[in-house]
Parts: sequence; structure tokens; C-alpha cells
Amino acid sequence: MITPITGFSKLKKEEKIDWLLKTYLQNSENSKKVLKQYWNHDDAVQQLHEEFTENTLSNFYLPFGIAPNFLINGELLAIPMTTEESSVIAAASKAAKFWQTRGGFKVEVLNTTKNGQVHFIYKGDKEKLEKFFSETKESLLDSVSDITKNMRKRGGGVLDIELLDKTNLLDGYYQLHCTFETKDSMGANFINSCLEKFADTLKTEANNFESFNDAEKHLEVIMSILSNYVPECLVRVEVSCPVSELYEDKDISHEVFAEKFLTAIKIAEVEPYRAVTHNKGIMNGIDAVVLATGNDFRAVEAGIHAYACKDGSYTSLTHASLENGVFKFWMEIPLALGTVGGLTNLHPLVKVALEILQKPSARELMEIVAVAGLAQNFAAVKSLVTNGIQQGHMKMHLMNILNSQNATPTEKEELIHYFKKHTVTHSNVAEQLEQIRN
Repeated sequence: MITPITGFSKLKKEEKIDWLLKTYLQNSENSKKVLKQYWNHDDAVQQLHEEFTENTLSNFYLPFGIAPNFLINGELLAIPMTTEESSVIAAASKAAKFWQTRGGFKVEVLNTTKNGQVHFIYKGDKEKLEKFFSETKESLLDSVSDITKNMRKRGGGVLDIELLDKTNLLDGYYQLHCTFETKDSMGANFINSCLEKFADTLKTEANNFESFNDAEKHLEVIMSILSNYVPECLVRVEVSCPVSELYEDKDISHEVFAEKFLTAIKIAEVEPYRAVTHNKGIMNGIDAVVLATGNDFRAVEAGIHAYACKDGSYTSLTHASLENGVFKFWMEIPLALGTVGGLTNLHPLVKVALEILQKPSARELMEIVAVAGLAQNFAAVKSLVTNGIQQGHMKMHLMNILNSQNATPTEKEELIHYFKKHTVTHSNVAEQLEQIRN
């Protein structure tokens, strides 16, 4: 029986590993070797990584790759991507090359407003609360002047505070709905600091508001926190070209391909089972760039998927049309990103990624990330309605299968050549590998 451990966080890294080996890994020297082989040989860099989080034992590596030839609003960029999934970077690169000769990607940031709420319970007279808020709003804004000073110098800050009645959802539930402009910062810490100050000021002012009775004076703040749902922080990206330039395969006409592509998009618009996988493919591209640039992919995922069901049912994030012989493919998504603060100032590879992207502003990074998502989706849907997704994906996955079978460099070279003309499956690879070895 395993005994709970106390003071684990105070142990040295080697002591933590030794405890783990003894308790869960049957004293496996191989496990210890693996953990240590991923330490950075530069002690300063290793310490930097360890301080990103808690109880660090090692580093978990993911490939850092590049997808070139993205023509975005007339500028040619190479996009860094961090992902372990086969074919993501290849698909994005292929889509970029395709659209680079057809006008490229047109992108526009529609808004950069972010938000957060002070959630509180008040069970008194609603009219009194509205009067209180009206008289207290300026005090709320003044209370964060020190916090917002530097942000205001950069053109950001608190945009507005609203009192929202949510009592139809929960008895006595109200909120201060607050909107912010955080410029090149993602702004989570800034927003949360402002919200917590609003909460303190709200309680203090309520306690001094003469029109409140004793019970009303003690309104109960439940929590103060930013929202990762940012439906106003929007970017729109699109590509278009004549149908006659849309597909380069003599086996399928341009018109047939276009109709199949549009039908595939319509299916994702009306069928949630398909829409989830459809949008996951978009996120393959988005997450890879978000990770590479040191942003919070979990927040981005949550916000985008919430946006996908803003009209009452989960639907496709991308849309397509065919009018007057012109094919158009577009997407509008919320993205809260930053290019200063957090890991953007700390992680060495993140700094390199932002340099590759020519040190973009947060608005420019929104555009780049949206482009990566649309490119990924175009490549995926194009494969689905023609050769199928597995043909390209499994060929890219071949190297993973060969590595799992401990194939030698010579065996890899022979099997890569063989599977240029044969279907890649785990069983087929294992069978061919066995024949070579016999």
C-alpha cells in the first residue's frame, strides 16, 4: 500500500525522481535515464524551464517546425509550428503554397476587446442596486488607476463596466461585466488584478451606501475572474479564386471538386458529430502556432469552441461559397493572444518564433494564427473529398511506425521507397519489416 507523501515540493529534483522510482516505477533505471536525458545541458536554461511550473522532473519535447510560403495581406511569411501530429505542418505548407499563387490570405482584425466579470449575489431591491451602481461606477474606475497606468500609456485599459442582472439564471445573481483593451499583452494578469480591485471597491462602497439596508450592504462577491470566451475579440480570414484555378487534378473537374468541397462544409455546419472533428482540424493549425509563440492554447481552444456554438448548436467555424464562378473560403474566430509578457519574454524558442514572424504585434499574431487554422482546414477538406485523409496522413505517420518498430536507417530508406506505391498500415509496415529482416 502506497503511503501519502508530505513535503514533496520541498524535495530536490533528484530526490523527487528517486521517490517516484521507488514508489511507482519499480526502481527502473531506464525510467531515470529517460527523465535525465531530456534535461538541458545548460544549467541556466534548465533552471528557467523548471521555474515555468512546479515539481519539475524533466522537459517534455515537442517538434518545432516551420511552414513556409504563407502570403498574408501581401507579405510572405514562414510560420513556426509546435506539434507532434503527423501531416499538420505538411498540410499547412501545401495549402500555403497553393494559395500563394492565388492572391494569398486576406485577414482583418475586427475587434480586440477582452472581458471579465465580478460575480456577486445580491438579494435586495433591484432599483437600489442600479442606483448604487450608477453612483459608484466612477469610483470603481478610479480604484484601478494605479493598475491601469502603464496600460493606458500604451493605449489600453478598462473600456467599460456594466451591471448585468442574471437573476433569471440564479437567485440573486448579478455581475459587473467589464471590458478591456490590453494591446500587445494577452492581459490575463492585468484583467484579473483590475477585477479583484473592482470587487474590493464594490464591497466597500456597498457598505457605505446609505440607501441599502443592513442586508443589502453585505452583498456577497463570489469570484472575480477574466473570461476566455471573447466573442468580440475577432479576426476574419479568407481566400478566394476562380473555380477554374481551384483544383489541379485531371480526374476531377474544377466544378465537381468545388461542389463536393461546399457540401462537405455544409455538412459540418449542420451536423455536430462532423463539426467537432472538422473544427479539431482547424485547431491543429491554430494550436501549433499558439504553442510555438508561447500563448495559452487551452484558453484559445475553450474560447473558439464556445464561439462555435454561440447560436445554440455546435457548428463549423469555416464557411464556403461559390458565386459567379468564384470560390470563397473563410473563417471568423475569437483569439486572445499576446506578444509581450508571460513565456514570450522567457522561453528561448518562443523568442525565436516571434523573430521568424518579424516580431508581430498581438493584432498581427491574431491574423497569422487565423491563417494557419484556415490553411489546415482547407488542406484537410480537400483531402477528404478527393483521396481521403488516410493516404497522406499515414504516409506522414510511416516514420512514427518505423521508429516504434526500431527500424534501422537502411530499413527506413527501403520501406519509405516501398510505401510510395503501397498503402501504409501498422500491419503492412510490420509485415514488410519482417520480410526484410528475414
